[in-house]
Amino acid sequence: MSVRSPNPRAVVRVLTALLASLVSLSVAAQPPEMEASLPELIVTAPPELSTAAEQIRRLDPRTLRRLVDFVGLAAAGPPIQVRLEPRGSETDLSTPSWVAGYAYGSLGTVVLFPDRTPSYPYGSFEEVVLHEIAHVLAARAAGFQAVPRWFNEGLAIVGAGTWSLDDQSWLTLAAVLDPQPTLTELETMFRGSRRQTARAYALSGAFVRDLHRRKGPEAIADVLARQALGLSFDEAFRRTIGTDPDTAAAVSWRRYSFWHRWVPIVTSSLTLWVGITLLALWAGVRKKRRRTALEEKWEAEEEAATAQAEQEAPGGWIH
Repeated sequence: MSVRSPNPRAVVRVLTALLASLVSLSVAAQPPEMEASLPELIVTAPPELSTAAEQIRRLDPRTLRRLVDFVGLAAAGPPIQVRLEPRGSETDLSTPSWVAGYAYGSLGTVVLFPDRTPSYPYGSFEEVVLHEIAHVLAARAAGFQAVPRWFNEGLAIVGAGTWSLDDQSWLTLAAVLDPQPTLTELETMFRGSRRQTARAYALSGAFVRDLHRRKGPEAIADVLARQALGLSFDEAFRRTIGTDPDTAAAVSWRRYSFWHRWVPIVTSSLTLWVGITLLALWAGVRKKRRRTALEEKWEAEEEAATAQAEQEAPGGWIH
């Protein structure tokens, strides 16, 4: 009795159907929190800030998804409370005027001041919202363990995708004024003047951005995940990055070499106009010197001719 070989096409159809069934079962078996991976935002605002509240409610889900993925959360957790404070409220009056928003990571609360003009490191109200939401998500990803300010601010800048020319400008200034600050100094800068705080934001964003680019998109999430398992930040950082934070910072600062510190200054429009002005002044000074030398030569020749004429003139001749 002969045995018929299986039809290859039939085998492929069976395997495809089996694979589809397994995928369906896997999706159906996922716990509810895995499905709700986007953060739910509960916005409270007075009537006069209804437009800003609606802007928050219309945030692009893809942007929120990117934040969740960036910090490595499988599920975003409970709703995030977003509170909008009007001008003149008690919270508004007790908060420095340049602060556009802040977050309580452990409480899952964000406080925003829509009436204030966002200042660096924010370029718009939406960037403020994303930045503060990133802080809440990072706190959850780290298991509410202590995260250094420089790392927290840096990941919020990079995670929200708000790195811009303003960051590059502040980074250039920071690199010139304070080329290789320690991380302890960087933490202190956040408690300094407005200008020092801006430089701290720029340096923190640049450092985290450098880690993200060199070590891969999962590096930041891995540090937070190891903290959630109970490791200290320094130990979580060392196991993920391969070195301690201070050494990694020193390497990052060295990467901001001549091209990072001086080229943006040399090629800026301000430097160009200053150069043109100095060149014009130098040309003017040189032209004046040549004219003065020529006039002195003419005067000497005229005096010599006059002396010769006086010698040849009759006695008593007066000019």
